[in-house]
Amino acid sequence: SNPKTVSMVKDLVKEGAVEALRKCFSSRMEFGTAGLRAAMGPGISCMNDLTIIQTTQGFCHYLEESLGNLKERGVVIGYDARAHPPSGGSSKRFASLAAAVFISRGVPVHLFSDITPTPFVPFTVSHLGLCAGIMVTASHNPKQDNGYKVYWENGAQIVSPHDKGIAKAIEENLEPWPESWNTEEALKSPLLKDPYQDINTQYFKAIQKHCHHRCSINNYLCKVKIVHTSVHGVGHAFVQSAFKAFDLHPPFAVEEQKDPDPEFPTVKYPNPEEGEGVLTLSFALAEREGATVVLANDPDADRLAIAEKQESGQWRVFSGNELGALLGWWMFRCWKQQNSDAAAVKSLYMLSSTVSSKILRAIALKEGFHFEETLTGFKWMGNRARDLLNQDKTVLFAFEEAIGYMCSPSVLDKDGVSAAAIAGEMVSYLAMKKTSLSQQLTAIYTEYGYHISKNSYFICHDQDVIRSLFERLRNYSGKKDSYPTECGRFSISAVRDLTTGYDSNQPDNKAVLPTSKSSQMITFSFANGGVATMRTSGTEPKIKYYTELCAAPGNSDVTQLKKELDDLVDAIVKDFFEPEKNKLQPKPE
Repeated sequence: SNPKTVSMVKDLVKEGAVEALRKCFSSRMEFGTAGLRAAMGPGISCMNDLTIIQTTQGFCHYLEESLGNLKERGVVIGYDARAHPPSGGSSKRFASLAAAVFISRGVPVHLFSDITPTPFVPFTVSHLGLCAGIMVTASHNPKQDNGYKVYWENGAQIVSPHDKGIAKAIEENLEPWPESWNTEEALKSPLLKDPYQDINTQYFKAIQKHCHHRCSINNYLCKVKIVHTSVHGVGHAFVQSAFKAFDLHPPFAVEEQKDPDPEFPTVKYPNPEEGEGVLTLSFALAEREGATVVLANDPDADRLAIAEKQESGQWRVFSGNELGALLGWWMFRCWKQQNSDAAAVKSLYMLSSTVSSKILRAIALKEGFHFEETLTGFKWMGNRARDLLNQDKTVLFAFEEAIGYMCSPSVLDKDGVSAAAIAGEMVSYLAMKKTSLSQQLTAIYTEYGYHISKNSYFICHDQDVIRSLFERLRNYSGKKDSYPTECGRFSISAVRDLTTGYDSNQPDNKAVLPTSKSSQMITFSFANGGVATMRTSGTEPKIKYYTELCAAPGNSDVTQLKKELDDLVDAIVKDFFEPEKNKLQPKPE
């Protein structure tokens, strides 16, 4: 029913573009725990009107089967500003189609009337007690992509077996239901509500609980200048509102990037994780205004990058692990000031993913709170946080190295908006104490032990090469399940393989964390305090590696520690990745 995708297909047929047609039509997008992510365009392998309808019909059917009160409670749907004019696809259009599907089944839909950050969807699920949430976004992916992210009734992203159940229901409901295309009627339905104003108010009220120094830093604020960029995404207005909720001086906005633009014209990749290239305009504005700190959200505002101007005049872009240390330290410090009861720390938790820095573990050991690791991805941290909250525990903070932070239990997912305001308050407080983020980070490492990390990836489009690379590590001496015992000059003390479920640290050699045969992931622990994880990406053709050297407090020879980690990484790349033999492309500089 979409004339634009029809004419795209007709043009391909006319041109005899068999490969392009095969790519569009040979295999359906896989629905996983992250929902869907693919290019917008025609065919079952792309995001378009039809595949959105099919996906939503399957999800709706699965919810009808799983939850008895779907028609009483309803769902929420949000969207970002992505659009693909050639195929007529856009996040707003896809959200309207998803709403039409649910409304055709008598399900109340809370459809945002305008773009929102991703965290607003899980917030709304929890705040209104809904059955589910859908966010139409491809986060920081290239401009032609879009995605469909799903939250369960507990306010966290779905985990298995829901993904399998939804995927099966999609296959069983491929033919559009009679009313599924009828967005005009759906948008007039009494079942449709717009939560925009209410959630805008309630969200900022909820995050104000994490504002602790309103009075003491107010007088100082005019001296601290912060720049913010939303990288052509949705974040600008919401971060301005978050700063206002914290009574903070509004950050200077990067004019060329503050308004949503699906073309992302000023950046090669709209991903602040890529560091300096995305932040060039922010640094220029900071220099003009005399600002010393830059905050950057990704386009759907669920991640946050931070950079600080050093005394040398250079800018330092903090890694996700360094920001995890700073925000974790700050959240605990603020909590401690408000909780004089010594026993309360026993029910306090922080979480991070297994490929993230172990710095929170070191802080937890010294301060007496609980630290837990989960599998990679906020779906695991969000679900674990919900379990702990249900047991009346306090979940203060969770993070992952890919610049994702959960600073408030009112959003059980990463949230770059609340993290920006909390970081703004931390920066202002430190400035009042005449110290910088870099100096505070050094103080954290001095007190709890240096944690130095180095993460990167190789690009590989050949699944067979990826499989054989990992299988070689599992059968290293030629025998099955014989993992390497050393790498270069570095001795390996333990191995955990979350693809097969093997863990040499456990008495029965069985891993405690959930395992998944569909993705590759092996972690090596080294005798020198190093940890290295190699894993495949769920959304990109990458083999990633995450390495960290955890030193004991007191060992602060940073140059020596960095050299040791560099040598370890070189050995892992040479012996385990074998980039020449496997024709792996290094991360583009």
